[in-house]
Amino acid sequence: MTRHRVARDITGIRSTSHSARLLALAACAASATACAHSGMPANSGASPAADMSVNAPSPDPRVGLKAGLWDAGQAQWNLRLLSNSRPTGKFLGETNSDLAFSGPYAIEGSYNGFQVWDISNPSAPTLKTAEYCPASQSDVSVYKTLLFVSGEGTSGRIDCGDQGVKDTVSAARLRGIRIFDISDLAHPKNVANVQTCRGSHTHTLVVDPNDHDNVYIYVSGSAGVRSPSELPGCVSARPEQDPNSSLFRIEIIKVPLAHPEQAAIVSSAHLFTGLGTPQSHGEAAADREAAAAERAKGKFTATIFGDETVLPEEFIKPELEQIVKARGGTGAATSADSATLRQAVQGIVNKMVASQCPGCSDKGFTPTQCHDITVYPSIGLAGGACEGYGMLIDIKDPAHPVRLDAVSDSNFSYWHSATFNNDGTKLLFSDEWGGGGQPKCRATDPHNWGADAIFTIQGQKLVFQSYYKMLAPQTPYENCVAHNGSLIPIPGRDIMVQAWYQGGISVFDWTDAAHPKEIAFFDRGPVDSTRLADGGEWSAYWYNGVIVGSEIARGLDVWELLPSGLISKNEIDAAKSVHLPELNVQGQPKYVWPPSFALARAYADQLERSQGLSADRITAIRQALDAAEKASGGQRHDALTQLATQVDGDAGGAGDGAKVRKLADAVRQLSSAPMASAGTAKTAAGD
Repeated sequence: MTRHRVARDITGIRSTSHSARLLALAACAASATACAHSGMPANSGASPAADMSVNAPSPDPRVGLKAGLWDAGQAQWNLRLLSNSRPTGKFLGETNSDLAFSGPYAIEGSYNGFQVWDISNPSAPTLKTAEYCPASQSDVSVYKTLLFVSGEGTSGRIDCGDQGVKDTVSAARLRGIRIFDISDLAHPKNVANVQTCRGSHTHTLVVDPNDHDNVYIYVSGSAGVRSPSELPGCVSARPEQDPNSSLFRIEIIKVPLAHPEQAAIVSSAHLFTGLGTPQSHGEAAADREAAAAERAKGKFTATIFGDETVLPEEFIKPELEQIVKARGGTGAATSADSATLRQAVQGIVNKMVASQCPGCSDKGFTPTQCHDITVYPSIGLAGGACEGYGMLIDIKDPAHPVRLDAVSDSNFSYWHSATFNNDGTKLLFSDEWGGGGQPKCRATDPHNWGADAIFTIQGQKLVFQSYYKMLAPQTPYENCVAHNGSLIPIPGRDIMVQAWYQGGISVFDWTDAAHPKEIAFFDRGPVDSTRLADGGEWSAYWYNGVIVGSEIARGLDVWELLPSGLISKNEIDAAKSVHLPELNVQGQPKYVWPPSFALARAYADQLERSQGLSADRITAIRQALDAAEKASGGQRHDALTQLATQVDGDAGGAGDGAKVRKLADAVRQLSSAPMASAGTAKTAAGD
């Protein structure tokens, strides 16, 4: 359990008994979303016209949107919402989590299991499977006919029951990785469960290009260490007290593809050796002022990880009841009882935190686990978002990853996730300040907090370049902070789409690592206009021509990226030409573009935008591409071969010779491509 999840759970507890509150804390359950209505909503309305300007609309239409669970106001720029598919049955009103993709399917995790959506028609997804299997937080990944699902809390059961696990030690409890056979997707079959000492908050599927018989799973489990009576070998002591400590390491599972039921932990990676307490920042001014105002009204507060936090009535009421009972009283608590609790409440909270946060102490927070690891097998590297550190990791031997570098940052609160650019020369980390359940995109919040940090990779070292944060200020009733995103395969550029919870999604260009720029967005108004209620996009990922989002409260969203003055139709068509059989974003693929006229034209568009080649030459190249596309057979081949030679000659005197050479290579490959593959790129949905 992350330190921010601990804080979030303490302030969101709904149980009325002490034991139930501790169980809720250990389960790391997100606060419940508002009850949802059933049925499928209509499309978002009229399609917006493409905005060919390079400037975002002003004033920002994301500010002041109408609140509502199903009828919230919407703002979009250079994006079109194609569909929103509401959760069904037992998934309605529960927290939706991360996404994985297989063929035409989007697999959406949930604290109640997972749903599988057929998105072959992105304007009208259909539900294929809803597998009820409660656990937190049910992060998902897929490899061919195997589906892997994370479980971290103490209430998850091996039998997928919803009655929880009441015993402190129980053989019925699942904390680790569930493995399903999804050969028959309508009837997933649980074939294995790999138990781990700290459960699995998230996990990363590692496909080793040199090992075709196995896949590996890096388990990021950040809850308290379970009892050795429940799982032998679990050790809660720190490494200096016991070298077999379950802290300060990640577990690595090997899954034999021919026999997934034999999956087992094969090693542990001690990535934190030699690292101490990282840099961090304190409270934002708005948080200090809000806590002081509530304290002045008589509310109870406690300091949690340096932040003064208002404790909810659901937490305070049973504590007061215990004080009344302890003195032999009956009825309502007195002012003296309240005074007794005020003196004791900090100690009560400290004990709850200590039981679930092994790295926490009065001296600060020492990370003991990664939150999320993104592997890039094609280059043998991984980016570890490890609570208080961002790490660069060597994964050439997937069973024995090795830390190459680690960075901390006083502007960061919680290193949450990581994304490489396609060339593997940059690495972006997100900061989940506030744990995902707090409003951290207010106008008064520092813009470099709860943001992304962009690094270049130089000689196996991470070198900081800049921060990026979604631009529109959000209300105090919207949980908002940097969360999960992915690359959009625009050739020659680093373009990413990212979820910001109730900040919506933001598409931005970080090709210039020192000056990232937003180029598209979508946002809804708050789930509730009167209180802080969870909602918004958990993940937003590009997959085979569309952007798919997991909305915490509202289900599955699908968007289309529109041409604009910042991104051309040719660039989008080139991105749509890349098709993957499956995608786990934390197992980052190397994008390779098939030959197409869209690819060549995309590079020409980029050269025009950057003035990297003269306007006359760009016009001539476009005319030559148009003529070649109309030709066939040997005439097309000869025309493209001649054009490639001419463009090669342009590179020497061009303002952007490297991009001109990419254009020449694209034309040369196109000259040898079959006619069918050289046409305009199409998406799986036929866009």
